[in-house]
Amino acid sequence: MLCGDGPSSRFLYNALAGEMEILAVVTERKPSARSMIRYRVSQLGWFTVIGQLAFIAFNRLLARLQRRRSDALILRYGLHAAAPPEAIAHQVDSINTAAVRRLLRKLDPDAVVVNGTRIISRKVIDCIQRPFINTHAGITPRYRGVHGGYWALVHDDVENCGVTVHLVDAGVDTGGVLYQQRIRIEDSDGFNTYPLHQLAAGIPLMKQALHDVVDGTLVSRDGVSPSRLWYHPTLGQYLRYRLTKSVR
Repeated sequence: MLCGDGPSSRFLYNALAGEMEILAVVTERKPSARSMIRYRVSQLGWFTVIGQLAFIAFNRLLARLQRRRSDALILRYGLHAAAPPEAIAHQVDSINTAAVRRLLRKLDPDAVVVNGTRIISRKVIDCIQRPFINTHAGITPRYRGVHGGYWALVHDDVENCGVTVHLVDAGVDTGGVLYQQRIRIEDSDGFNTYPLHQLAAGIPLMKQALHDVVDGTLVSRDGVSPSRLWYHPTLGQYLRYRLTKSVR
């Protein structure tokens, strides 16, 4: 597993560990705030990035308000946040390092499960001839990037509010689709609980994809068009859509 440092990675690890052998869990540290801001400014400009930073600060309060609902969903779906055993855990500054490539070549796993990392470089993807498989919180390629469930609801696209398990390529959520599943949002849900529904729906899809790898039946297909890359909402966008569309 190649993972970002967050609870969703631990939830996924524990869900998979009971059914298959996981040789290693490589977790990358979060990039520095300065480097992330610099990258976003280069892509979106200062005005949008300031709005996104304002929303991120606001979302700390929002997450606390939605904590009870989050805890209820974690219990409902049987998600467990125990850390992987130290014997298989590795922490790196970036997934895209020579050390990670050496580890992948040494282990040569049947498949590499990806969750919550930065964009994986072509050098890493090509270092072994095995599928890299990601669980994405959105229906691709229509909702690439982040918060795909939220953006689907904002655009009244409930039928494409869901999760995708797909092959990883050098693009941003552009790899071939393996499985997709729509989710049901309830009145008590909000920005911080949509991803829990998506992860819970995605875990069985990831398990099936891994079984397909072992059985030699892994087949990808096109997803739902048109393709678009989505980013964090700004605070202004979030408040506007909450008032006009009741998307929380």
